[in-house]
Amino acid sequence: MIKRILDITITVLLLVSLSLGLILLAIIIKLTSPGPVLYWSDRVGKDNKIFKMCKFRTMRIDAPAVATHLLRDADRYLTPIGSFLRKFSLDELPQLFNILSGDMTFVGPRPALFNQDDLIGLRTEKRVHTLTPGVTGWAQVNGRDELPIPVKVEFDEYYLNNNSLFLDAKIILITVFKVLIREGVTH
Repeated sequence: MIKRILDITITVLLLVSLSLGLILLAIIIKLTSPGPVLYWSDRVGKDNKIFKMCKFRTMRIDAPAVATHLLRDADRYLTPIGSFLRKFSLDELPQLFNILSGDMTFVGPRPALFNQDDLIGLRTEKRVHTLTPGVTGWAQVNGRDELPIPVKVEFDEYYLNNNSLFLDAKIILITVFKVLIREGVTH
């Protein structure tokens, strides 16, 4: 309950303070590539329910709907400012609306793509699927996409078993640091 209240309060404050920047990014995306400003991705949420996760679009509209790290030449699908948005995790900002709706939280396991059956299955086996997915999480700050799926789920399970506001604060601080130094960003 406290976590949800914090999520809503912080999200509203961020949306108000970042509104001009969000509008500017939306305009730049629209002016630099054809297609919508936002990209809606089918993701697996709490209790394995599918929801639409919102991001600023960083890939061309003809990009395959798979995880970026699985693309043979992901850079060729990036929009003119896609690399910049990803480098500074600015593409993630529209997920604030997913937090407001309750589909996501600030800290939790990153939501799987609807077709990542191996990740979904292992998370379900370890009961990680009972958590609300997050914009960042324990696995995110410990290796991101470079982690093999079983290791990623071990980090998710650790978070499930040690979930606290203190751990959330620690993860947020590590996330901010890693975004600033652009660690783990490959595209």
